[in-house]
Amino acid sequence: MSYEWIKAFHVMSMVAWMAGMFYLPRLFVYHADAEPGSELSETLKIMERRLLRAIINPAMVSTFVFGIWMLVLIPEFLSDGWFHVKLACLFLLTGFHGMMARWRRDFAADANRRSARFYRIANEVPTILLIVIVIMVIVKPFS
Repeated sequence: MSYEWIKAFHVMSMVAWMAGMFYLPRLFVYHADAEPGSELSETLKIMERRLLRAIINPAMVSTFVFGIWMLVLIPEFLSDGWFHVKLACLFLLTGFHGMMARWRRDFAADANRRSARFYRIANEVPTILLIVIVIMVIVKPFS
């Protein structure tokens, strides 16, 4: 498979991952305001679980698989400064992904302790990381 195909699948995976990373905190905003045990709360639990397990997790894994595959083909990226910044943002994004999985488990157990405002602010984290990652990959300011 050519590098361009691998890169295309990497970008498609990343877009799916980011779509979920933008949407899940928004669901948490609504869930934080829902009464535990209510019909809305139970519906949001299902939506959050399905989004995380069926879209976000597989998209993250495929993003990593195709990204590592590209790195195997072009290991020179490892010596570029832009790639180090991208990698740092990727680790932060992955950590945020893990935090959202934990928050989802809290909601599933009716044990959320955070406000809707907290989740509105948290919703900006993936956006900021995406901006930095895209700039690093497209502009390559530290080549």
